[in-house]
Order: sequence, then structure tokens, then C-alpha cells
Amino acid sequence: MKRVFKFIEKYYFIIVLLAVVISLFYPNSFKWVLSNYNGINVLNLLLSIILFTMGTTLKADDFVNVFKNPKEISVGILAQYLIMPIIALVLAKAFSLNDALTVGIILVGTVPGGTASDVITFLSKGDVALSVSLTAVSTVISPLLTPVITLLLIGNQINFNPVDMFISILEIVIIPIILGLALNYKFPEFCEELKDYLPAVSSIVICLIVAGVIGANKQAILSSSAVIMFVIILQYFIAMILGFAVGYLAGMERKQIITVAIELSFQNSGLSTGLAKNHFPNLAQATVPGALYSVWQNFAGSILAYVFRRLV
Repeated sequence: MKRVFKFIEKYYFIIVLLAVVISLFYPNSFKWVLSNYNGINVLNLLLSIILFTMGTTLKADDFVNVFKNPKEISVGILAQYLIMPIIALVLAKAFSLNDALTVGIILVGTVPGGTASDVITFLSKGDVALSVSLTAVSTVISPLLTPVITLLLIGNQINFNPVDMFISILEIVIIPIILGLALNYKFPEFCEELKDYLPAVSSIVICLIVAGVIGANKQAILSSSAVIMFVIILQYFIAMILGFAVGYLAGMERKQIITVAIELSFQNSGLSTGLAKNHFPNLAQATVPGALYSVWQNFAGSILAYVFRRLV
């Protein structure tokens, strides 16, 4: 059984692509992902599962690293919440994206780093401890920064309630992480055994989210995929390049530079999709950039990991 989960973890990008193909040919297959059952939002539940699994892999020591490596953490977090939102806004303006796609792209830029960055950092022989710390810290402070930055970028043009977004992120992100941390604190041996399975579980959940969003927006994606896909690829590679530049200018070691570049370009795109659906219900296409970004970052990241291994 463990080998099956390791296979899923290793070839995650192929499974994502398979989920995309199925959702395009059979869009109703994953319709349930965006549904509500007995008052429970399935998409939010799936996102919470991902963050819960992340919480079970964390310990208090991971947050102590913030104080051990203040320069690296500070540079990484500043880049996360300054560079990524600016990239998103500039691209949205440069390509004259409609309101829905603009919201989607900006949410991709304002959400915290994704847990997939830790896996790609490991495969790239980067600084895994730094990656985990950056992901954890950016996620913990996201309830405050994501709504505020999103409001600053689009609040004057597209109305939404940042307080509701703050509460939403607390429910989807912070509470599951705290529960995961508590489980790890109380049953560390059990959580250690789970580490062999949880990355695959998160991978499957992300695939379901991507498939659900793409299936629900099949026509919108097919009619605008060329432009939005190009924008997403640009967003990813510009973030990667600027991540390298920031790390180099900050005087980091090569492993840390690679880690910052990966962390900056890997976003919690599932969260951006969930926020788009919950807080911009009249802009259906707002969920599309997050879904497509998830596909691209994992596909490109898996390939680039083998390139980065040779740079360390």
C-alpha cells in the first residue's frame, strides 16, 4: 500500500494532467466538488483536508526556525506578499483581463505559498527546513494579509468583503492547521507514520479540486485558455526568476536561493480557487486561474526539480 502512495506522490503531475483530461471530456464527473451537501461546502472541506495534513507534519520547532533564520524568512515572506501580488496586477493590466480573470489572477498572487513547494524543494535538493518555515509562516499570516492586499488591488473596482474573507481563511486554513499540530503534539509517532501517506492524499485532493473547477468552467476555459494560460505561465516564470534574484541579492547560499525561488512561484492555488468561488460568486471565471495555475506549477515544477538538482 505504501508503494502505491509513493507512486502517486512521485508522479503527481501526471495524475493532475489525467484529471484535467477527464474533466474536459466528462465535465460532470467532478461536479460534486463544487457542491454543498447537508450545508457542508465540499470545496472548503477538501481544502481543509490539505491544510490539516500540512499541520500534522509541523512541529513547534518549525516555527522556531523563524527566529533562527530571520533574514531568510523575512526576505521570503516580503517577496511572497509584495512581489507576487504586483506580478499578478501588472499581468492583469497588461493583458486587459476581464474582471473575473483579474480577480482569479490576483488571488493566485495574494494567497500564501503552497505545500507542494516543500516537495519540489526536497526533489531539488534545496533547503527543506527553510521551505517548510516559509510555507507555514506565510499560511499563518494569510488571514490578515490576503484579504488586505486583495482589497488594495481590486477593492475600488470589484466589491467584496475582506472581513468575510478573513473569517473564511481562518476556517479553511488556520483551524485545520491547529488541529493537525495538536494531533502531531499528542500522537507524534502516529503522525510520523502518516508522513508516508499524506503527500499522496494531498495530491489526490488537489487533483479533485482542479478537475472540479475545470469541469465546471469547461466552456470558459476553452474560449479563453490561450490568453489566460500564457498569463499563468508568465506569472510562474517571472516569480521564479525574481525569486532567484531576491535570494542572490540577499546574499543567500545556492540551496536557499533555489528554495526562495520555488517558494515564491508555488502558490496555494487551491485556496485561491476556494476564495474565488466563495467571495466572488457572480464571477464564475474567477476560479479558472487558480485551477490552471495548480496544473502548471506542478507540471513545470516536477521537471525543473531535476534541473535544480544539478545546480546545488
